[in-house]
Amino acid sequence: MAKRPDPLERLREIIGALPETSEKISHGSPTFWGGKKTFCSFHLNHHGDGRIAAWVKAPPGAQAALVEAAPDRFFVPPYVGPSGWVGIRLEGAVDWEEVRGLVVQGYRTVAPKRALAKLDG
Repeated sequence: MAKRPDPLERLREIIGALPETSEKISHGSPTFWGGKKTFCSFHLNHHGDGRIAAWVKAPPGAQAALVEAAPDRFFVPPYVGPSGWVGIRLEGAVDWEEVRGLVVQGYRTVAPKRALAKLDG
């Protein structure tokens, strides 16, 4: 039986392909920056919630649409949820292309123009 990929490593692969990103521990969790702003963090059982998840910055309206359409995969994360971030569950069957798309979308909301030019070039 094939071993399931480690969700944090998969997230790092996705983010590592984006220009001018970095990772630091913030509030006890791996957190990812695009330039000088955060756009994603990884959480393993945050305060006992039982989830393996990424919290991702989302454009206006995206959080509500995702949570309404698929509450089994998406949720409003604590702290950053009121700012429109979306929680993405990373346990069970994960559509990693969907995760990639949401992470890139979040990155685009904070990345410096020169980094976006590299990404789009």
